Amino acid sequence: MRSMTVGEIVSAVGGTWLNPREGAPAVTEVCTDSRKLTPGCLFVPWVGERFDGHDFIEEALQKGAAGCFCAREKTPQTLRGDRFYIQVPDTRLALRDLAAAYRDRFHIPVVQITGSVGKTTTKEMIAAVLEAKLRVWKTPENYNNDIGTPLTLLGLAPEHQAAVIETGMNHFGEIAYLGAMVRPDIAVITNIGDAHIEFLGSREGILKAKCEIFQSLKPDGLVILNGDDGLLDTVDVPFPTVRCGRSGHCQARVTETADHGIEGISCTVTTERDRYCLTIPAPGEHMAYSASIAVAVGEALGLSREEIVRGVGNYRSPGARMRVVRLPDRRVILDDCYNANPQSVAAALEILAKTECDQRIAVLGDVGELGGLSERAHYNMGALAAMLGIDLVAAIGPRAAKIADGAVQSGGAALHFATKEEALPELRRQLKPNTAMLVKASHAMRFDQLSEQLRGDFE
Repeated sequence: MRSMTVGEIVSAVGGTWLNPREGAPAVTEVCTDSRKLTPGCLFVPWVGERFDGHDFIEEALQKGAAGCFCAREKTPQTLRGDRFYIQVPDTRLALRDLAAAYRDRFHIPVVQITGSVGKTTTKEMIAAVLEAKLRVWKTPENYNNDIGTPLTLLGLAPEHQAAVIETGMNHFGEIAYLGAMVRPDIAVITNIGDAHIEFLGSREGILKAKCEIFQSLKPDGLVILNGDDGLLDTVDVPFPTVRCGRSGHCQARVTETADHGIEGISCTVTTERDRYCLTIPAPGEHMAYSASIAVAVGEALGLSREEIVRGVGNYRSPGARMRVVRLPDRRVILDDCYNANPQSVAAALEILAKTECDQRIAVLGDVGELGGLSERAHYNMGALAAMLGIDLVAAIGPRAAKIADGAVQSGGAALHFATKEEALPELRRQLKPNTAMLVKASHAMRFDQLSEQLRGDFE
C-alpha cells in the first residue's frame, strides 16, 4: 500500500479527526482484525452479527496500530494522545470509501470477475496469463466480499501494472457495492448457476445480481461472458462484448478439446485476431472456459500469442480447488473441498469418472444455500455419480442423505455418514492402492480437515 496521511484518509471517508496533531504518522496498511495487526496500521473495527470490533480498539492501539476508525462516540478523555481517531458514521462504509479513493490513485487496467462457479479459477487463469508480461495484483485467497475486496484494493502498490479482482455475493446489491470500489476496465461473468438461489429466488434473480457488475464498468470498458450460458446470452449491454465458449457465435471459440484426465486438458481457442493452441495443466474440460476468458483478457491488454500460451501453461490450481494429491501406491485424492454447488459437483464427478484407476470413490457432503432445490439437487448429485460409473459414493451430513439415496436408486453403491468423524475410518479403509477419491462439499462442512487427515496417513 502506498502511504496515506491521516488528512488524506479523513478526506477520503468524509470523517472527523478527533485529535488532530502535527507529525501524525502516515499509514501503509489497513487491518480489520486486532489479532493480526501490523504496527503502524489503520485499525478498522468491523461490526458483525456476533461481535463489534469497537470492543477491541484499545487492544489494537496497544499492539501498535497507529490509529483507528470509530463509529461510537468518543470523549476527549478516552483518546490516547499518541494515536489518531477518525470518527465516521459507519466503519464498513468508511472502508469502502477509503478503498475507492485509493484505487483512483492507480491508472492501470483492472479486471473484475463474478459468477456462480469458477470465479477463483478464472481469476487465477487471467492472472497467470497477464503475468507473462505484466506485474499483476490479484485477489488473495478468498478475499472477495465486503471486507476482502477493499483490503485487496488497498494492497495495490506502485509496481503493479494490472489488477485482477474477484467479487462474490449472495444477495442483491453486493456486486454493485463492490463494483463501486473496483471500477473495472474489464467485467467478466463466468456463468449463472444455482449458488445462493436460496437468497436470490431464481436463476433469473442470480443473473440480475451478477449484472450489477456493469454499473461501475468504465465507459470505454469491455464485457467478457461465458458464451455457452443460456442466461448470459440474454445479456445486452452498451459495451463491446466478447463471448467465450464452444458455441458458434463465440468470439473466443473453443475447439479441439482433448481430455488428459488428471494431467489436464488441451484445446484450441480461436479469435478474430489469432489462434491459440493451449495446454492447461489442470483437470476438467470446464477449464477451457477460464482459458478462453483469459485469452480474451490477454488480447484486450495487448499480450502476444506466445505470452498468452505461456501464461495458460503456467496456471496452477489454487488451494483446495481440484488439487491433485498423489500418494503412495497410485492413490490419488482429488481435493476439491473449498466449496460446492450442483454445477461444480457435476464437473468434479466428470473428472473423477475419467480418472484411470481400479476404484473411484466420491466423498460428497452437504451443499448449502439451495433453498427449495436442496433435496432434488442432492439426489441428482448421487444419481449422476451412479450414472457415471463411480464405484462408491460416501455421503456425509444430514442433507447428503439424499445424495446416497440418489446413488442407490440409480443403481450405484453408497454409504451415508452423519459426520466426518464417523466416515473417516471407512474412508481410510477404502483408500486402497490405485484408488482415486474425490472430496467435495460446501465450505461450511470443513472437508479440508477430512482431506488433511486422509493425506496425513501417507505423507
